[in-house]
Amino acid sequence: MYLVPERIAKRLVPVTEAIPLIESAFRAYDAGISRVFAVAVGHGYRNAGGFGVKLGLDGERQTPGLKMGSYWPENRDRGLPNHGSTTVLLDNDTGLPRAIIGAGHLTAIRTAAADAVAVKYLSRPEAGILAVIGSGHQAYYEVAAISAVRRLDEIRIGARTAAAGQALCARLGAAGLRAAVMTREKAVQAADIVVTITSARTPVVEDQWVRPGTHISAMGADAIGKHELPISLVQRSRCFADVIDQSCRIGEFQHACNAQLLAREDIVPLGGVITGRIPGRTGAEDITIFDSSGMALQDLAIGDLALQRAIADGVALEIDW
Repeated sequence: MYLVPERIAKRLVPVTEAIPLIESAFRAYDAGISRVFAVAVGHGYRNAGGFGVKLGLDGERQTPGLKMGSYWPENRDRGLPNHGSTTVLLDNDTGLPRAIIGAGHLTAIRTAAADAVAVKYLSRPEAGILAVIGSGHQAYYEVAAISAVRRLDEIRIGARTAAAGQALCARLGAAGLRAAVMTREKAVQAADIVVTITSARTPVVEDQWVRPGTHISAMGADAIGKHELPISLVQRSRCFADVIDQSCRIGEFQHACNAQLLAREDIVPLGGVITGRIPGRTGAEDITIFDSSGMALQDLAIGDLALQRAIADGVALEIDW
């Protein structure tokens, strides 16, 4: 069995190469080649932290496996990251672990790549003004990925604090991406593409801010209670998701579904749009929302690529399991 530690995994897959990989995973899922299974959630002793496990079968690579993501809020006081991610790839013949991969960085890359795929298929081709609501670690990767599929004339950052927004702008600037901090309202009002990437439990965007023709990627909701968009905005939009069942249970659309204001049948799988089985944007005035709750197939695909590169580079650690 192989081990690929986080320090190695984080340098193996650039976001530009992850985008076609994740697009292929969506195709395979829609074609029934790959499968996802129900998400399991748990918590630590005395609710010290929470964790979730996403399971899948990557049919393209004949690889079953899982990704576990944890959130231990007191880790910062210990000098450790609050979020942790680990991917386990199983051998399809034996069911035994084939690889364990440190997947914190890979999760950031695959999440951003999924956003880029959604933007590619659902935003207007000429869309050039991007608003990002949220300025945490993940926001940088979202901008980097979207800039690979759309020519961005303007990047607007709606941050919780000016300092956090400026720090993100500085990091983007170092990568050749110019961005400016402004109020969330101002950022969204002029945007062609809006990305929400927060851990909010109340909406961070107001319905009246969003103009016709806008595409929104709601990337933050991946647990019960998380909430970035008002239900009224969801109701007047065309709704898309990575995994519909997850979207209704733990994703952004859970709130509209729970209120019986959005039916499961009204949510379109992004994979179906990619394969051409289902229409995506039907006109320039459509408001489209992609709800990303995260898909195990993304983790398995990017984990397998990282593993193959680690083996080829001689940096994967092989052990007798």
